[in-house]
Amino acid sequence: MQKSSLTALAREQLERAHTSSSGRSSSTVYGGHEHKLRQTVIALTAGQMLSEHENPGEATVHVLRGRVRLGAGETSWDGAPGDLLIVPDRRHTLEALEDSAVLLTVAKR
Repeated sequence: MQKSSLTALAREQLERAHTSSSGRSSSTVYGGHEHKLRQTVIALTAGQMLSEHENPGEATVHVLRGRVRLGAGETSWDGAPGDLLIVPDRRHTLEALEDSAVLLTVAKR
């Protein structure tokens, strides 16, 4: 059995995001190309965005730190620590309204 501290990973990724020219950083916690389930901690500094992209499969965004906005077309959902956002099955964006870290969970098709 493995155990990971999402709190520590969120803090580490935010530190890396602050030193990155893109203002973001990520680390896969579980899964990867050889698994159907993948969980990734993604950190974005305030104002940074994951530009519009396709949904790779069923997905959720669990907000660990900060505040984010998940947008799809004309609709958006704001999330704060502890919130779980269901990623729509269409093109979408993720914007950090303040320094933020999320746990992205994807069940690939």
